[in-house]
Amino acid sequence: QVQLVESGGGLVQPGGSLRLSCAASGSIFRIHNMAWYRQDPGKGREFVAVISSAGYTNYADSVKGRFTISRDNAKNAVYLQMNSLKPADTAVYYCDASVNPTFYSDVSEFWGQGTQVTVSS
Repeated sequence: QVQLVESGGGLVQPGGSLRLSCAASGSIFRIHNMAWYRQDPGKGREFVAVISSAGYTNYADSVKGRFTISRDNAKNAVYLQMNSLKPADTAVYYCDASVNPTFYSDVSEFWGQGTQVTVSS
């Protein structure tokens, strides 16, 4: 029904920057919140940031002041600008969206496949 595809991950040195992108496609009537989560091997999935359809944002304390979430509603896309990266930011980053696939559908949650971010010297 709805596919989310992330891109932009990679290897970066501590203090560096990366910009993640996530594009939603498929049967989409309306997208509500879009968010980023991350997961380290052996740990649970951790909330990073969320943005509403109106542009309201919220961040995990661990990334406040360093990460910025934004979205382009015309492109059904969400972005995560990550600055001042630390080794502790190393994880697989997942995009999440709350979507009405059709006018008649309830809101469902969809996830991307994840993109690896590695912060290391």
